[in-house]
Amino acid sequence: MKIKLFDSELKVMEVLWKEGNLTAGQLARILKEETGWNRNTTYTVIKKCIEKDAIERLEPNFTCRALITREEVQEQETTEFINKMFDGSTEMFFATFVNEKNLTKDEINKLKQIVNKLK
Repeated sequence: MKIKLFDSELKVMEVLWKEGNLTAGQLARILKEETGWNRNTTYTVIKKCIEKDAIERLEPNFTCRALITREEVQEQETTEFINKMFDGSTEMFFATFVNEKNLTKDEINKLKQIVNKLK
């Protein structure tokens, strides 16, 4: 999967990931409440997501279904970020992340557990 989603498209996807399949009208109502978007804005963003194969349009009632998962997008965005900012080095990214944050003991222990699971 190689789909680049912009912030507006991610807003639509977040609603679908949270709520499941929705009609375009339902999406428009939710996004009006959350972001103040008008119906035309939401429909335009839905159309872009459909063109990128992130959303599938089902009939009847212009029902929208996510074709990609949040985890797929997170993985792709993380890889792109690491490639761009750390020359592809996960080690450099991780070192920067843990050195720049004031981690609590609990957070450190959770990170250690994650690393230990990888062994």
